[in-house]
Amino acid sequence: MSGTQNSNDLGQGLKQRHVTMLSIAGVIGAGLFVGSGHAIAEAGPAVLLAYAAAGTLVVLVMRMLAEMAIASPDTGSFSTYADKAIGHWAGFTIGWLYWWFWVLVIPLEANAAATILHAWFPDIAVWAFALVITLLLTATNLFSVKNYGEFEFWFALMKVVAIVAFIVVGVAAVFGLIPGSQVSGVSHLVDTQGFMPNGMGAVVAAMLTTMFSFMGTEIVTIAAAESKNPGQQITRATNSVIWRIFLFYLVSIFLVVALVPWNDSSLAEVGSYQTVLDRMGIPNAKLIVDLVVLVAVTSCLNSALYTASRMLFSLSKRGDAPAVAQRTNASGTPYWAVMLSTAAAFVAVFANYVAPSQVFAFLLASSGAIALLVYLVIAVSQLRMRRQRQARGEAIAFKMWLFPGLTWATIIFIVSVLTLMLVREDHRIEIIATGLLSIAVVAAGLLVARRRKAQGLGRVVLDR
Repeated sequence: MSGTQNSNDLGQGLKQRHVTMLSIAGVIGAGLFVGSGHAIAEAGPAVLLAYAAAGTLVVLVMRMLAEMAIASPDTGSFSTYADKAIGHWAGFTIGWLYWWFWVLVIPLEANAAATILHAWFPDIAVWAFALVITLLLTATNLFSVKNYGEFEFWFALMKVVAIVAFIVVGVAAVFGLIPGSQVSGVSHLVDTQGFMPNGMGAVVAAMLTTMFSFMGTEIVTIAAAESKNPGQQITRATNSVIWRIFLFYLVSIFLVVALVPWNDSSLAEVGSYQTVLDRMGIPNAKLIVDLVVLVAVTSCLNSALYTASRMLFSLSKRGDAPAVAQRTNASGTPYWAVMLSTAAAFVAVFANYVAPSQVFAFLLASSGAIALLVYLVIAVSQLRMRRQRQARGEAIAFKMWLFPGLTWATIIFIVSVLTLMLVREDHRIEIIATGLLSIAVVAAGLLVARRRKAQGLGRVVLDR
């Protein structure tokens, strides 16, 4: 019993540098290094508009989330706020959908990391690498939140150094300062069928693709609950989100589309950053990008384990998940929540092998629209919570800009994008899958609530 306590309280092992680096690099995922090539091939240089629109949405949503999180830091974050502001069904549904999103990310990122390692060590199977990576990061997450923070600090630092180095080298190439480089200047922004070669429709389609590469920015509001002075940490992270998105996404993508023609087939085939480095004549460009992507996917897997476990812990605390998930060990880590989340990820992998591929593809598609659904719930929650707090005469330390106009504009924009996804054939499956999954989660929630109510009535009758 000395090693384990039946406490239901999380530790506060995250240091300021952990939360700061998490907030800086949490937005940098493998999607930036690999997925951006597909978005560029789709929209051309005008992909910058897609990233700017998606980035603006994230900035507004983070501002709304921070307003609620600073007033009431909670590891359940927006799920807890939705519970209070919209209703129990909303908190229950978005909490479980968000948990599902990160549970699916675990095997996907493990497989991505394993594929890179398998290319270096072909004698070892991909599944073996994926298993070892997942178990290793699960073990580090089980000991204490400090371990997660420490791993994520160094992962994040490496990502930041990689992006800054790319920007420095890219700017040097633009000014023709790289000896032997095949690329220079910014003429490719317009010299290949113009800035918007495939029209506004392609920009909108690219925006739908890029939207989900920003998912994870909100993790800092979950992690801050396990640090000292969470309000201060969230304020800093939110205030810095604008320059982070500008520097890491807009500046780096600008350099890609400026230096390489958007219709270069290598962008989608090998990735945007590797293509640019190859054209600059940087030696071992593939190895460099592979190392950075390996760090990025491992970081994302680490965060997925952490985030899924904390959301499950929060759901359990509210009586919406198995009670065992709220047990913490001596260091304040919800060890059962970590193990259950990892187990669910392994079940998802097993389902991929035994079920028809269409079934897993359908489940995977459900993760697509969950990001937008989370953003919508945050906006509606902030709208209601601000009005509730104003009615009570509460002082609001950190405010959403231009309330309620900008909040309403964000809600209308998100609903418009979801509607557009339903209309577009290539994104319709995401809405259908998410809709069906949401209905299943709500139905499960109603059954649990009904059973709990019946048990409560039964106790009342017995007491009498």
